[in-house]
Amino acid sequence: MMLLSRRRKDKPVPVPVPVTGPDPRVLGPSSTAQTLNLLPIPAAIVERGAHGLVFESVNRPFRLAGLGTTADLSPVIRQLGARIGSFLDSDTNDYEFDWELGDAVDARFFRVRFARRSTERDNGRCLVTLIDHTSELRTQRSLRREMLTDSLTGLPNRAGFGEDLEDEIERSGIDRFAVLVINLDRFSRINACMGGLAGDELLISVARRVKGALRGHDMLARTGGDEFAIRLELDEGLQDALHVAKRIQNALTTPFRLSDFEIRVDCAIGIAIGEGERGDAEELIRHAQFAMKRAKKSGRTEVYQTRAFDVVRQEFSIETELRRAIDNGALALNFQPICDLASGQIVSFEALARWTTESGIALSPVEFIPVAEESGLIVPLGRWAMHEAARAMAVWDARAGGDCGVKVAVNLSAIQLQRDQIAPMVQAALEAHGVDGRKITLELTESALVTDPDRIAQTMQALKALGTTLAMDDFGTGYSNLAYLQKLPIDVLKIDRSFVSGMLADRDKVAIVRAILSLAQALGMQTTAEGIETNELAQTLAALGCNYGQGFLYSRPLCIDAAYALLLERNA
Repeated sequence: MMLLSRRRKDKPVPVPVPVTGPDPRVLGPSSTAQTLNLLPIPAAIVERGAHGLVFESVNRPFRLAGLGTTADLSPVIRQLGARIGSFLDSDTNDYEFDWELGDAVDARFFRVRFARRSTERDNGRCLVTLIDHTSELRTQRSLRREMLTDSLTGLPNRAGFGEDLEDEIERSGIDRFAVLVINLDRFSRINACMGGLAGDELLISVARRVKGALRGHDMLARTGGDEFAIRLELDEGLQDALHVAKRIQNALTTPFRLSDFEIRVDCAIGIAIGEGERGDAEELIRHAQFAMKRAKKSGRTEVYQTRAFDVVRQEFSIETELRRAIDNGALALNFQPICDLASGQIVSFEALARWTTESGIALSPVEFIPVAEESGLIVPLGRWAMHEAARAMAVWDARAGGDCGVKVAVNLSAIQLQRDQIAPMVQAALEAHGVDGRKITLELTESALVTDPDRIAQTMQALKALGTTLAMDDFGTGYSNLAYLQKLPIDVLKIDRSFVSGMLADRDKVAIVRAILSLAQALGMQTTAEGIETNELAQTLAALGCNYGQGFLYSRPLCIDAAYALLLERNA
């Protein structure tokens, strides 16, 4: 029987299954051995004897590979005997499988094939061939290990951590595990000021300390530049995770020595607990990262809460739809009058953005303005509001035959002041609609002044050069430096509604309002009180020396036409 076929030179893989040739029983044992020796891979003829399986013949590669001889059947017969027996009892002509031989440290890997001709199913004989894949499998495993390992710390990386967590969840269930995500504070500053080598040294030191704070069966990974993740197996639920988080924070309390400096590194820790039967490793990691981001804001360890996550998902939905609304011009400006408390006449209108979503839901600015600031949409939204307010002013002046006698106030977000070129933007809106800068009031919040005082001061000076009026909105709710406030070209202080509402029944509020009015008078500024809802409140504020008032007593925000009609009615 022929036991080999010709091999292609470019791919030397033998075909061990005979299909033609003389029967080995005719050749005899010596002829069979000579034929098997022509094969470059380990091969043997196995037959079922009276006392079990025996090797009729083995080739030289089979013996050199330490797989056994005709006298010594181990280890092939010992480990593969049951499979060979099952194959001989079956109706198949060939069978392939992977086989691992030896201990984990020095294991060898073979692709094993049993084969016979269909005419020999009843003679209890088969050809066994083995192809050694040890070298290539070890190379593959080495490359995979490198792909799943962080080269700096030697810890698993993001992919390696995810795979390990997935395996553990499949083995024990997701409710047995928690994920902690740690983010280092100030690492980017350290890296920038002291160099990449110092940053690497710090990461290695942090990894060692955190590792020392963990239990033996916990797993630490470096999942990002300054981010680490821990897989915790829970014995007592959330308390285990909180205890480990506390140990990590204590471990990082001692300053790190870098060059000639001692630097303390704080961290933000987010925790996600696996719950129920559903969910996977990636979702658990994502939840822990979400909790970590909340921890960076709150300054304490945060545990993932579904409700908070749902709020963020809703914000992303608002962001998506708001982007479309800005692009498609689906928002509108409404105008709320600001009146002279002495005469009751309208002196200005505050422009307020209004938005009804595609599903017909009217969202308050309190809901979508923070989303716009977070996403950066506040810049195009602010530009749109400025142009719409200037357009409304031009429309009212045209209807009045020249000058309608009021100003229009536009709010400037602190984020918008940081990211946009405000003065050129306002100038472009004024020029586009032919409006004098003296007809525009720009309202800024105290928080805008805190972020970058020098830059904001320059911006305010540029806005004053355009002739605009500058008002500080929500005064008293922020952290204004009064000495700095004195130097800014602010014309109006707007007293926040939180001090005005219920003022008549609260002596403390009256004292605060009186103090703000005295401050404004000393600085040569005018004042506007927000949230006026009764005549008694308006009269009290006027008696205290407040100049202007705004609130539902005078009107709710109105569309451009209704606002002009109200102007004609009150100022007739």
